[in-house]
This record gives sequence, C-alpha cells and structure tokens, in this order.
Amino acid sequence: MGIRRFASVASVVAALVSLTACTKSASPDTTAASDTTAPAAGMDIDTAIKLQDEARHDCSLGKPVTGRPVRIATTVAPITNLVSTVVGDIGPVVTGIVPEGTNSHTFEPPPSAATALEQADVIFVNGMSLEDPTLELAKKVAKNAVICRLGDTAILGSDWIFDFSFPASAGKPNPHLWTDPPYVLQYITMIRDVVAMLDPVNFEAYSTNYAKTSKAIMALDEAMKKATATIKEDQRKLLTYHDAYAYFAEHFGYTVVGAIQPSSFEEPSTKDIAALIKQVESQKVKAIFGSEVFPSPVLEQIGKETGVRYVDTLRDDDLPGKPGDADHSWLGLMKNDYATIVSALGGKTGAIDALNIATGIRDTAVYPQ
Repeated sequence: MGIRRFASVASVVAALVSLTACTKSASPDTTAASDTTAPAAGMDIDTAIKLQDEARHDCSLGKPVTGRPVRIATTVAPITNLVSTVVGDIGPVVTGIVPEGTNSHTFEPPPSAATALEQADVIFVNGMSLEDPTLELAKKVAKNAVICRLGDTAILGSDWIFDFSFPASAGKPNPHLWTDPPYVLQYITMIRDVVAMLDPVNFEAYSTNYAKTSKAIMALDEAMKKATATIKEDQRKLLTYHDAYAYFAEHFGYTVVGAIQPSSFEEPSTKDIAALIKQVESQKVKAIFGSEVFPSPVLEQIGKETGVRYVDTLRDDDLPGKPGDADHSWLGLMKNDYATIVSALGGKTGAIDALNIATGIRDTAVYPQ
C-alpha cells in the first residue's frame, strides 16, 4: 500500500471510497464443538459490498478541524495504539474508552466515557459487534463525530468467520481481525485517510508514520510465516480460551480446533467440555492456549486430563506491559502471541525474536486502566 499525496480534502474522501476490499475466502473446518471458519450465512456478495460501502461512507463524513487539535476516541487497546501510531505526537489527542483486561463485548462505558465520546471529532471502533455497548453510547451522545467502524470497512460480509464463541446462529461474526496483519494494514490505511481528512495540513506527517508502521507490520507478517514453516503441518492446531484467532489461522495456515468460551461468554457446558477433550485426544493437539488476562480453570483441567501442555500467556486485546513501555503496542502484542504459539507447537521462534518492532513513533494515547 503506497503513500499518496492528497491535494484536497475531497481527494481524501474519494480515496476512502476507492479503497480495495480484502476478499479472503474462508476455509470451513467444522468440528463437534467448534463451528470454526464457517462463511457468513446468507450474505450474498452484493449485500456484502453494500454493507462495506456504507461503513466506508460513514468514515468519510468528517470536515477539517481548525483552531485546535483533532480529538479522537477509540475503543479497545490495539485500535487505540494503531491510531496513536499513525497520528504520532504532532497534535491529535487520542483517548481510549475500553480498559485493558476488560471484556470488550460486554463492557458498559461509565459516565466519563460518555464525555470523551461526546467531545470527539472521530471515534474509531472495531465494529463487527465487538464493542456494541460502547458503539451504541457513541451513536447516542456523539452527534457531531465521525464514527468509523474499521473492521466493517476492511472485510466483506461474505468473508466473515463464525465459530464456537461467535456462532452463525447468533448473527455476529468473529470480530478479531487485528490478529491478521493484512487486515491491520487496511485498518491503518483507513485511520490515516480519515485523520488526514480532519487535519489535511499534517498529512505528510501522518504518511510518514503510516509508512513506518506498515513496514513494521509487513516485517512481522514475514517473520511469522518463516516461524510457522518450522512447525509440522499436522501440529498447527489451536484450542484457545476465546475464538480470537480465526483470521490469524486462515492467513497463516493453522486449524482452530475449538474454544472454551461459548457465545454467551459464560462457562461452557459439560457436553462442550467432553467434546473438546475428545478433539484434543483424537487430533493429537500439542498445546492448549489460555489467556493471561482471563484465566481458564476449564482449559487447565482439559490439559491435565489429556496430558497436553497448557499455555496461559496469550492476550486478545490487552497490550503487554504498561502504557509507555516499549512493547505496549499492537506490534508488541502480536509478537508476543506469535512467539508463544510457535514455541508451544514445537516451532522455532528465531525469526520473530530477531524482529525489531520499534517504529520510533511515540504513543501519547490515554489508556484507561
């Protein structure tokens, strides 16, 4: 994705409309406990394109802000960091809404969040039903803000993935696009274009940051491909606490065996657990992945009963370290998760470990803790 020089705000809007859709095909691999990588039910291509065009149109509704810095609100920490990485420290104020270590699907924003949303010029959310309570509040109080649903602009509805935590019967797709680098490249492209539309004077600075971030994302993607190649193909299987790696698995060639957290985000049933134990044994799963933020006694017990290694250091949207730390970033999150997965499945992490993820861009965003 090249850097473009926009002569006017109108050309930025035109560029938003013309961004190319990512149309990766799902690879169905349905199992007893996990309706994994199932394509969107009943979503024809024309409807999918229409919904994506509507999302992009919503992102293009902003007008230049004059006399003060652009005010930006974001939801989950990975998006907050990606936005902050693109805008850098040249003026825009970036405020996260969803605290790290919180279930973004069910998080109910406090009154202080309503104030930040109301004052924002643009609100970047993932969309795809990830943070519905926050999005609904934004629609209610942020009457003058651009609400940009990054996930809905990056993927066609016909390419949505449904799985155990996000079954097709519930109608809400798996929203975790940010575990897949190509989708993240589309996120930051949209972020750059929308912010440049609000602050065209600083487009060159945003372009420079965008170029640095894109380079780092592509380098991480390449390192992960090299590391994945060191894992035997029949061992690239994922059983996780939460279905956060569907798009990751599709991109890098892994199979999602299942997830312990059902769509209700409550404890799994005895039947679900029995089915997962059977899958672990029959498919000879090498490792079971839990969350560092949301410990799962059930997964730990499955590991003990099957004799399979339990690794509880993955993170979905909680960045490593604390705000201000070098690895407190989307790049740090993915580098940590990728190395954890590869190592646990018997691969070599040298390509990932050697990667320098420092972009030289200072993250000045406010992260609620």
